[in-house]
Amino acid sequence: MPRILKNAARLIGLSAAAGAIALAAQSAAARGTSEEERNRTLVARGFDAWAAGTGSPYDLLADDVSWTIAGNSAASRTYSSREAFLGEVIRPFNARMRDRLIPTIHRLYAEGDTVIAHFDAKGTARDGKPYANSYAWFLQMKDGRIIRAHAFFDSIAFNEFWQRVQPAGQP
Repeated sequence: MPRILKNAARLIGLSAAAGAIALAAQSAAARGTSEEERNRTLVARGFDAWAAGTGSPYDLLADDVSWTIAGNSAASRTYSSREAFLGEVIRPFNARMRDRLIPTIHRLYAEGDTVIAHFDAKGTARDGKPYANSYAWFLQMKDGRIIRAHAFFDSIAFNEFWQRVQPAGQP
């Protein structure tokens, strides 16, 4: 076979291989994007339900979720289950509120299996004073559930509220 034909055959083979690699990469990117979009949509719906008073992102918690509250607040630590987190933080928090906390999302980001929610939330405490805080949650998702979370917020505002307001049903 003449050398020019061998080189042409080699170029065609390389071109076909490059095309196959590009198609595989596009397919993998599309799968990643759809997973990211699916996770982002689930979290967005959870926040929409929270704002409407019909649910919350907590409905997405896996039973064995690991939820870490960063910083130095009275609630800062890692909770090793859905029930521990809801029972030790969310229910006592809600019992301190007269009017429920309502979120306002600034931005939802999704990359890979993680959704980042940046939002503010406001409500009225049982003592009639407003409670407002800014949050950033890093939510790792698996099969449509939150399996790991890291939450950041203003610990000073939280602690002041947590110490000032007694939960309903307590003296």
